[in-house]
Amino acid sequence: MAGFVVFDKVTKTFGDVTAVDAVSFAIEMGQFFSILGPSGCGKTTLLRLVAGFEKPDSGRIFIDGQDITDLPPNKRPVNTVFQHYALFPHLTVWENIAFGLRIAKRPKAEIEREVERMLQLIQMEAYAHKKPDHISGGQKQRVAIARALINKPKVLLLDEPLAALDLKLRQKMLMELDLIHDEVGITFLFITHDQTEAIAVSDQIAVLHKGKVEQIGTPVQLYESPKSSFVAAFIGDTNFLDGRTAAKISSEYSEIAIDDFPNILCFNDKQLSVGEPVHLSVRPEKIHIGREEPPKNPQHNIFQGIVEDVVYKGDHTKFFVKTHGHRIAVLQQHSRFLLDEKPITWNDTVWIWWHADDGFILEKYSEADKKLLEEETKAPDEQEEEATKEGFFR
Repeated sequence: MAGFVVFDKVTKTFGDVTAVDAVSFAIEMGQFFSILGPSGCGKTTLLRLVAGFEKPDSGRIFIDGQDITDLPPNKRPVNTVFQHYALFPHLTVWENIAFGLRIAKRPKAEIEREVERMLQLIQMEAYAHKKPDHISGGQKQRVAIARALINKPKVLLLDEPLAALDLKLRQKMLMELDLIHDEVGITFLFITHDQTEAIAVSDQIAVLHKGKVEQIGTPVQLYESPKSSFVAAFIGDTNFLDGRTAAKISSEYSEIAIDDFPNILCFNDKQLSVGEPVHLSVRPEKIHIGREEPPKNPQHNIFQGIVEDVVYKGDHTKFFVKTHGHRIAVLQQHSRFLLDEKPITWNDTVWIWWHADDGFILEKYSEADKKLLEEETKAPDEQEEEATKEGFFR
């Protein structure tokens, strides 16, 4: 398997638990590569295996063609940035960044030159002589990144480095992290459970589930063409409808029969035969909503329903529409706002519609996976939706 970082059938168990199960994939040189998944999926174990903090039970790990599986941590061409910074409190910012080069007994002139370069990279020249207690959380994380980069590792390992920051600071640091990656050009291996973080900065993402790689691809591929129900539900939000193939309309399209629901036209890329079970996914933002019935279109699925819940988010509104016994989530982006236009609200009768190409067929996941997803991917929208049911937003 070609690649700059290669996992070759890597397995790691802890007692009766298989944390990483025969994982094989490759990361190209210079990529910003994210490993994404819920708690307990094995992502942090993979990072610890690369760092040398754990040793695999079987399989090999390679970096730049070198088998590092049995190398001690200090002999590996990697450095790690942890969630909680791990800065030395008694040292200044300058001294923290210089620490690795000093341990390596580099010449004084080289240390000064490289530390100044790192301070410029993280835009903290003015804070060089301050101690960690006198700088913000975001600044501490930048110092931790600079300290890890100064030894010029071949791979920078980032173990949920933004998790300890508040939302706005996390978003700002995420963009700074992306800019630093572009500037230094080395391979970043980013561990996170946050889908929005991974999608925002990654060249490639590996979604892990129960110690196995569920899918690897670009953010667009994972979101628009998920290969499993788990990936579809974990990356973003979606509506699932269960049914069976009722009829083949053409070589590409089929009608899907859903219980207590009119038949749905769907692009049948799986080439399912008539009568086969179908697990259909439709993203909320692919669905349109309006008060007036839309013009008939042979490739549109059009249904009438009642608005049960509304979650206003400023830049968009999320509606939950009851139609034919099913509850459908619809996301409407706000491109403009007209004061004289009456907004759609609770109990309104509306029409919803989507193109046949915007639904995709997946295999169904287990009840255990469904419960895991509900716990791990519960979005703020859903929390607000629960609040609406108690009357807080009415």
